[in-house]
Amino acid sequence: MELNWVEYIGLAAGTLTTAAYLPQVYRTWRTKAVGDISRTMYTSMTLGVFLWLVYGICLQAPAVIAANSVSLALVGGMLRLKIKYGRETPKQ
Repeated sequence: MELNWVEYIGLAAGTLTTAAYLPQVYRTWRTKAVGDISRTMYTSMTLGVFLWLVYGICLQAPAVIAANSVSLALVGGMLRLKIKYGRETPKQ
């Protein structure tokens, strides 16, 4: 499939919005501090991004598929970190 200028705009938008998750994922992975992270928000976001991915696949939209594939890995990873580290009792 040939990409046109509209698809390039979509890829740029997807890259920027997906990259916005990286600092939070990295910091949470490094510090294991999840107290201020909302499980409800990341559950909702994970489901929403999954549905966007399904939508993109149905439309065969490369920018939507690419951005939401990576976003799903990142927000799903954050949700996993929240669940994993949220259950641990803090060391005193």
